[in-house]
Amino acid sequence: MSILDRFRLTDHVAVVTGAGRGIGAATAVALAEAGADVVISARTEGQLKEVAARIEDAGRRALVVPANLAHTDEVAGLAQQAYDAFGRLDVVVNNVGGTIPNAFLDTDVAYLEEAFHFNVATAHALSRAAVPLMLRSAGEGRQKSITSISSAMGRLAGRGYLAYGTAKAALAHWSRLAATDLNPEIRVNGVFVGSVMTSALEFVAGVPEMKSQLEEATPLGRIGEAEDIAAAVVYLASPAGKYVTGKMLEVDGGIQEPNLDLHLPDLRPDVNGA
Repeated sequence: MSILDRFRLTDHVAVVTGAGRGIGAATAVALAEAGADVVISARTEGQLKEVAARIEDAGRRALVVPANLAHTDEVAGLAQQAYDAFGRLDVVVNNVGGTIPNAFLDTDVAYLEEAFHFNVATAHALSRAAVPLMLRSAGEGRQKSITSISSAMGRLAGRGYLAYGTAKAALAHWSRLAATDLNPEIRVNGVFVGSVMTSALEFVAGVPEMKSQLEEATPLGRIGEAEDIAAAVVYLASPAGKYVTGKMLEVDGGIQEPNLDLHLPDLRPDVNGA
C-alpha cells in the first residue's frame, strides 16, 4: 500500500452530522473524495442537497437526512439509516455542536446542561447506536473509526467560554474514554479545532479589527479553513491513522491561548448586588 493509498476510504460508509455547511460539509465531501459513501444530516434540507451534489460529483453516493440533531433519538437514528441504505457502517463523524459564548452570571444551569447535551450527549447517542452496526463487518479490512469535533476552547481558558469550553473538554475526554472501551475494533479520536471561517465566524469577516486580532494572535497568521479540519478527519478515519486512537489532534494554527477577546468586563461588587 502506497502512502497515498493509506488515505483512501474506498467503499467505506460514513455518517457526518451537522453536514449542511462549514466543517461538516467540507468533511463529508472530503470523505467522498477519499472514496466513501456518506450519510449527511442537518436541519436544512436545501443545504444538504447542495452537499450531496458535491459528493455525487466525486463519484460517491449520498443519503440526505434532514433532522433536528439536538434530539438524541434523531441523531442516533442516523446509524441505522446508514446501514439500511448502504449495508454497512465504517466511519462516524460527530460534528454537530456549538454553544454561544456567555458571561458567567448569564450562564445558568440550564444553559450549561444544554451545552453538554448538544455537544456530548448527541455524540454519545450516535456512536452508541453505530457501534453494534460497525461490529457486524469488523475484521473485513475496512477501518472502523469515530471522530468527534471538539474545540481549542476545550483545552484553553478564555473568558466567556465556560459552557462551550466545558462541553468541548468533556467531548475530548469522552473520546479518550470511548477509545478505551472500544479497542481494538473501533478507533476513537477527535480534533481540537481553532478559529475556522465558517458561518459561526461570519461576523468577524465584516469587522476588520476583529479579523486582524484573530490573525495576529494565531502563530500561523491566518484563520483556518473548513478543509483544514476535513483533511484531519480523513487522516484519523483512514488507514493513514490506523495506529492512532484515544487522541486529540490540535488543528488550530498553533495557538496556546484564546485568539479572540470577547471583551467581557471584570465582575465588580455592584454587579451581583454585593
